[in-house]
Amino acid sequence: MPKRAAQGSGTIRKKIVLRNGKEYTYREARVTVGRDPGTGKQVQRSFSGKTQKEVREKMQAAAVAVNEGDYFEPSKMTIARWVEIWLQEYTGDKKYLTVKHYKAQCKTHIVPSLGAVKLSELTPPQVQTFYNGLRRDGLAAKSVRNIHGILTKCLSTAVQVGYLRSNPASMVTLPKVEKKEIHPLTDEQVKDFLRVSAGDEYEILLKVILFTGLRESEAIGPTWDCVDFKAGTVKVCKQLQKRPLADGGFTFAPLKNDKARTLKPAPFVIELLKHRKREQAAQRLKAGQLWQGWETSEKQKNALVFTTAIGGNLSPQTVYNHYKKLAVQIGAPDSRVHDLRHTFAVLSLQNGDDVKTVQGNLGHATAAFTLDVYGHVSERMKEDSAARMEGYIKSLKSL
Repeated sequence: MPKRAAQGSGTIRKKIVLRNGKEYTYREARVTVGRDPGTGKQVQRSFSGKTQKEVREKMQAAAVAVNEGDYFEPSKMTIARWVEIWLQEYTGDKKYLTVKHYKAQCKTHIVPSLGAVKLSELTPPQVQTFYNGLRRDGLAAKSVRNIHGILTKCLSTAVQVGYLRSNPASMVTLPKVEKKEIHPLTDEQVKDFLRVSAGDEYEILLKVILFTGLRESEAIGPTWDCVDFKAGTVKVCKQLQKRPLADGGFTFAPLKNDKARTLKPAPFVIELLKHRKREQAAQRLKAGQLWQGWETSEKQKNALVFTTAIGGNLSPQTVYNHYKKLAVQIGAPDSRVHDLRHTFAVLSLQNGDDVKTVQGNLGHATAAFTLDVYGHVSERMKEDSAARMEGYIKSLKSL
């Protein structure tokens, strides 16, 4: 019976190939790295190089790994192919917009730059060069970090399934992100906004955002079953998301952090919603059979709070464009609908709300995030803090 070769053993052979009429010589070794569990046959790996020494070093390194039980078979798959598989098979638990963002970044940045590289041959320096190139091309540091997050997730999955030994994206230096300055409305601009928006068709919606801090998608998505007039509460449990018609068009989707919250807004806001209910009843009566979403008792129960004149959902872009016109009138032409949310947060903190309460109202994941975004923006908060400390110091002197 022939003697089996030991795992990690191999032989070096001289190879000669003919290319364009010229002979090229190189060395090749084939190493036994294991046995097929089904057939029992040897599984071999080939190494090649210009010199016998180069090939022997590769072969010996593989032999050591085999003997220590740490040998890893490199994948011949390219980054482009793995990205395709990952997006198709391993992102099913992610939200629609998250997957859409992943696909866009992979198509625009990751695959064009790294797609041709073999998955098993991707190195940290290559990833670092990729990120540095994105910065040189003018991409913001935050965008580069977002792309890094996607690539890291993609390669981490490759490690989990055995295509990679380690994740090369975890060994790079990322650009520092400068905190983006927020622009809440001033007290004077808030007063002017209340004045110029009076009687406007979007008055109630925009005021609700200003005095609850709802995200725009959350504000156009609540249904009447989320509003409890008796308790004076508004439940935020979904958002209205715009998708391509092929993907369902406007669709109710989970919240950003998947956590529903119940708001206890100022009575002023509850009165606004009562007015909106009367206003909508009048619109429905005027529209008659053209009114949408009122055919059954179930649809009536889940009818949208904010609608068009015939009961359809509002478009975020239309709301945004309309707000911009009002923003010009109050001297804040660069203000966005989202800045009304920022204004609510700053006003809440200025008027004595604790950070944990503000975090809950805004739907942030942590109070630390709320502090990071809003803790430094209010000069009045600094002045109030100084005044409180001054009062404490004076009280000590009087003792």
